Amino acid sequence: MKKIKLTVAYDGTNYCGWQIQPNGITIEEVLNRKLSKLTGEDITVIGASRTDSGVHALGNVAVFDTETSIPPDRISYALNQQLPEDIVIVKSEEVPQDWHPRYCNSIKTYEYRIQNSKVPDPTRRLTHYFVSFDLDVEAMKQAAEYLVGEHDYASFCNVRTNVEDTIRTIYSLDIMKQRDEITIRIQGNGFLYNMVRIIAGTLVRVGRGFYTPEQVKEILEAKNRQAAGVTAPPQGLFLMGIEYR
Repeated sequence: MKKIKLTVAYDGTNYCGWQIQPNGITIEEVLNRKLSKLTGEDITVIGASRTDSGVHALGNVAVFDTETSIPPDRISYALNQQLPEDIVIVKSEEVPQDWHPRYCNSIKTYEYRIQNSKVPDPTRRLTHYFVSFDLDVEAMKQAAEYLVGEHDYASFCNVRTNVEDTIRTIYSLDIMKQRDEITIRIQGNGFLYNMVRIIAGTLVRVGRGFYTPEQVKEILEAKNRQAAGVTAPPQGLFLMGIEYR
C-alpha cells in the first residue's frame, strides 16, 4: 500500500467547495470518482484545506492510499487525462504512510484579489471582487499590521464554525496594488472558517474610510464576529499553496 500526495489546482466557480456535500458537485467528489476509475479501487482522498464554494486554488493538497502499479509521479499525468479542464493535478508523489496533510506543521498562503475601478472587467468577474469605490491602500496596509502575529481571531471567524480554539498565527499580511488590482496576500499556520474573507472585507471597509486602521486593533481585541466587517465574496480568494516544514 502506498500513500500518494497530490498538489491540486482548480477553478472553484462551478463547484460547491472542496468537501463532499448533498447540494452539489465538489472537488473532493470528482477526485474520488476519477481516481477510483483510474486505479480500480475505492479511493477516498483527504484534503488539506476545505475551500468554500467558488473559492479557487493553485496549490491545495490531498492524499490517498492505493495499491496501483502506476508510478507515483505518473499518476498526475494519467489523472489529468480524465479530469475536467477546471481541475488539474500539478504534481503527484509518494509520501510516508504516517504523513497527513492537515496535521503536519505547515504554512498556508492565500491571496485575495480585488478589482478597484469604476467599471467592472467581465473577464475578471469570476476571479476578483469588484469594488467601484476608491480604496486607501496605505490605510489598509496600516490596518493589516495589527493582524500579524499570534492572536485570538474570533472576530474574524464565521459564527457557524465548531472549533474551540480560535488562536492562530499570521506570519505576514501584505497588500499590493498594480494599476486597478489590489492583492491581499496572507501567510499563516492555519485559518478559521471564512477568516481570510472576513479580513479582506474588513480591510476593504478601512480602505473606504468606514474604519480607521487603529479600529482594526479594537476589532481584533473584541473577539466578536459582529465587530468586524462583512465577509468578502468567494471568487476573489485563492489558496496559493501549502508549504510543509
